[in-house]
Amino acid sequence: MKTRIMLVDDNKDFIKEVKEFFAGQERYEVVGEAYEGVSALNKFAELKPDVLLLDLVMPQMDGFSVLERIVKDNAKIIVVSALSQDAFVSKATALGADYYMMKPVSLSNLKERIDEVVAPKSVKPAHNTTKLVRNTTMDEKITNIFITVGIPAHIKGYQFLREAIKMAIDNPEIINSITKRLYPEVAEKFDTSPSKVERAIRHAIEVAWNRGKIENINSLFGVRVYNHNEKPTNGEFIALVADKMLLESM
Repeated sequence: MKTRIMLVDDNKDFIKEVKEFFAGQERYEVVGEAYEGVSALNKFAELKPDVLLLDLVMPQMDGFSVLERIVKDNAKIIVVSALSQDAFVSKATALGADYYMMKPVSLSNLKERIDEVVAPKSVKPAHNTTKLVRNTTMDEKITNIFITVGIPAHIKGYQFLREAIKMAIDNPEIINSITKRLYPEVAEKFDTSPSKVERAIRHAIEVAWNRGKIENINSLFGVRVYNHNEKPTNGEFIALVADKMLLESM
């Protein structure tokens, strides 16, 4: 039986991208879409999907209002939003969201999260729940760091850099094999080349430095690490962020 998915987002390009991705997946079916909250509630009641992918910032009725009014029954709700603050995550969860993902999202990761939320509890390993919460917190913390240092979400290096940092947190030794392992593994996840990953990450770091938020960067790491005339290599920046997050988790 296919997992029936409904999409609610005012970004039509994002909806098109998600629909095309799941059209190639045998176990999934996108059964409906809506671009604002009022029609979303009506279509949800009519279609009764297994999973609702819900944005928060929409015209007429936002995602929080949808969460307040929706009768979800056995459906699962995954919020997919660019909002990253703790308060938004907590509010969405309190209103019934089963999972919170921050844009930009990897569609393969989105598919994995859907599998996790629809899996019967009797066959879902206990450690999966821990990982689910941990990954949400990790993504949120990395996003907040990027906001602080001035790395915008719309550039390709944002996604690559976030994935690279998560890899370095899970396996700190990978930073010593950045060319042979880290770039190729990130490239494989996003179906691109290691050289494009390297260049996009370098561009993301350069954007932050060009925005002049050096004091924010030094404040973030607790020491005066850099000035306007020097910037870290890709490996140095990934290691700095990963080390900071590892220390904070102890």
